[in-house]
Amino acid sequence: MSVFASLVERLADLLQPLFGVSAAAAAIVLFTAFVRLLVHPLSRAAARGQKARTALQPRIAELRRRHGRDPEKLRRAVLELHTREKVSPLSGCLPSLLQVPAFFLMYHLFSSEEIGGRANGLLDHQLFAAPLGGRWADALGDGGVFGGAGVVYVGLFAVVAVVAWFGYRLSRRMMVAQSATAGVGGGEQVPGLGAVTKVMPFMSFFTLVSVAVMPLAAALYVVTSTTWGLVERAVLYR
Repeated sequence: MSVFASLVERLADLLQPLFGVSAAAAAIVLFTAFVRLLVHPLSRAAARGQKARTALQPRIAELRRRHGRDPEKLRRAVLELHTREKVSPLSGCLPSLLQVPAFFLMYHLFSSEEIGGRANGLLDHQLFAAPLGGRWADALGDGGVFGGAGVVYVGLFAVVAVVAWFGYRLSRRMMVAQSATAGVGGGEQVPGLGAVTKVMPFMSFFTLVSVAVMPLAAALYVVTSTTWGLVERAVLYR
């Protein structure tokens, strides 16, 4: 933690001439972009996997026609098909899972009063008037919604709402395209995956809740990563 805190401090010092008091916030955005760049090859692989799964839909529909009365046999046949074609139904989850350690590192860094036995100096940094270690509840108690820190959160919520809306529309379009490719077979490729797929378009809106309860620095990480992910999906899945 102390090593990572030192890296963030050094990066903030480098960015200070450009961003002033918000240099640490800019450092968090750059760190998030770096993490997303690291997992981008996996995101590209996940996109290729999604296209491969879509191409398998007619064959899966045929398996449903043949084994529709035997759910266990159908499940095995679908999984065997995925294995033969080297397609994983859950490969798209890997890029998100690999980002979890980076998120928790950022969350812990801006939630700890001490790092390495010393006072956490990063908590003194701000995004405009909002402390990076503060939360929305703190902003409401210090000037209200339209106070200095409150306005920062209003802007952040507005960005999240726009990203969530476009993310919802993109997810819906992808679902419609996959359904059209699947034809009249119906059903789902993997047991339980259909329920997850129905919820996915609404996942972006959950970011609004997370931004409200986590430290501002962690919220910046989430918002930056979510925005990057939306642009990435729009490009890779077009």
